[in-house]
Amino acid sequence: MIHLDTTFLVDLLREARRGPGPATALLATLADQELAISVHVLCELHAGAALSNDPPRERQAIQQICSALSLRGAGEDLAPVYGHILAHLQKLGKSIATIDLLIAAAALLDEAPVITRNLRHFQRVPGLEVRTY
Repeated sequence: MIHLDTTFLVDLLREARRGPGPATALLATLADQELAISVHVLCELHAGAALSNDPPRERQAIQQICSALSLRGAGEDLAPVYGHILAHLQKLGKSIATIDLLIAAAALLDEAPVITRNLRHFQRVPGLEVRTY
């Protein structure tokens, strides 16, 4: 299983309109993998859609791209993983956005890497395999 971050999905959506790019190229190499997003990624995508110039079109694009993905990270088993990571980072005097911490916790719970362009935040999470494109 591989978790996809919001940045990757936003890039895929943009490339669907503008023409193939690095996200599309990477996706083509993942055809034999189970791909997943956390519910928090879905929340970020819908927030972006609501802020867009054409929310119905954006929601439809989100539905289309997410229909083939597993939705993860919605159970209460996420809470202790999140709490452990947050405490660890705070003890080190580091922090990342709450939503990114939730996305990272969901990936860790599944023992899955995260594909993202947001290396700065995700690389701070101990034990998380971070891939970029």
